[in-house]
Amino acid sequence: MIDRLPPEFWLGVEEFNQQAFYECHDTLEALWIEAMEPEKRFYQGVLQIAVACHHLSNLNWRGAVMLLGEGIRRLEDYTPDDYGVDVTGLVDQSTALLVALQKAGIEKVEEFTYLFSNEFNDESNLNSPSLSAPSLDSPSPQLASLVDRVNLPKINSCSGKETFG
Repeated sequence: MIDRLPPEFWLGVEEFNQQAFYECHDTLEALWIEAMEPEKRFYQGVLQIAVACHHLSNLNWRGAVMLLGEGIRRLEDYTPDDYGVDVTGLVDQSTALLVALQKAGIEKVEEFTYLFSNEFNDESNLNSPSLSAPSLDSPSPQLASLVDRVNLPKINSCSGKETFG
């Protein structure tokens, strides 16, 4: 395993954390195609979570659920902090999103659109314990508390103190 990842990976991390998931896909795919194991599997796991988030932003529930599961499975081999990345945190956040999507089901995928609003994802609000989802057009009562708690995954340093991007 290499100790240091190329600058292109960190560009992909910045794109991921800025919710530029399609751009992140392009950046990481170029690395993944050329990489050897075990980095290849690592890149693929992060890439699949990015593409899952892109699918979710387009209300593609099936694509989001499938790729979150595959990305999580690939990254579990790298926990807790390979390459200076808090892989455990990324896996835990991605798992929480996957569980929420599975509980909601395909018919309620639109209730996750708040994840992509600028107000909800404003950096100054990310650590606010009182933050809740913006008003949605009549969210179902049983899902309202679930969608208030789930966030899009972020990639953090293994120290947990720094968010890249």
